[in-house]
Amino acid sequence: MEPTLTTVTTSPDPSVFGQPVTLTGKVIRIFPGPNNPTGTVTFTVSGGPTLTAPVNGSSTATSALPPGTRTVQATYGGDANFSGSNGFTVQVVLKALTTTTVASAPDPSFIGQTATFTATVAPVSPGAGTPTGTVTFFISGGPTLTGVLNASGVATVTTSALSGGTHAVTAVYGGDAHFSPANGTDTHTVTSLAPTTTTVTSAPDPSVFGQPVTLTATVAPVPPASGTPTGTVTFVVAGGPTLTGTLNGSGVATVTTTALAVGTTR
Repeated sequence: MEPTLTTVTTSPDPSVFGQPVTLTGKVIRIFPGPNNPTGTVTFTVSGGPTLTAPVNGSSTATSALPPGTRTVQATYGGDANFSGSNGFTVQVVLKALTTTTVASAPDPSFIGQTATFTATVAPVSPGAGTPTGTVTFFISGGPTLTGVLNASGVATVTTSALSGGTHAVTAVYGGDAHFSPANGTDTHTVTSLAPTTTTVTSAPDPSVFGQPVTLTATVAPVPPASGTPTGTVTFVVAGGPTLTGTLNGSGVATVTTTALAVGTTR
């Protein structure tokens, strides 16, 4: 049987994960003659697929090469007239580039309201698949939070611990075995004042002239705001005094007076 020489080339080299790579094997007869080798060439990629193509124009394409330095072996199995032979080359596969976009909702939010931060990580080149791993959210003047990418490449975190003002948000995707890291930025605004409700009660009610009456005001945030309001409450009594009380740790202020006139007082 006549000996052969097999060579193998790849294109493009280097490639990125998910990019089609063409493997080409060429089988050459050593001595001149009227016949050419026939049969197939088998391509074996380290850490990748095994592919087969006919000798006549023995090229095949694959996008299933993981990142790293890959050894590609082309094996010609021979035929009735020609013996088999092998060829080798090296293919470099880079991690696929990604982009990270960041959004928050509601924006603006108010103090105590829970805000949701979302990062979407997508490959630059289509067909590379969906990135996996985690995204770390760095919020200026606020917490550092970490979210896990779901099957759509989206990570979400929530916080209600933001002070009033504008906060810079940076989402950092750390990459995985197939995709490279990428950062995204956004801003989130928190309004200084959360809405509240104030309810007032008096006791005893009714009272008699000259009897001490306690006026109570309860101040509470309007959901979804949370927390306990602080500060003072001013009680303006029609036909009576104006009094000021300080909110306690439960958001309640009380004052007492004996200076209420006879009648219905508001």
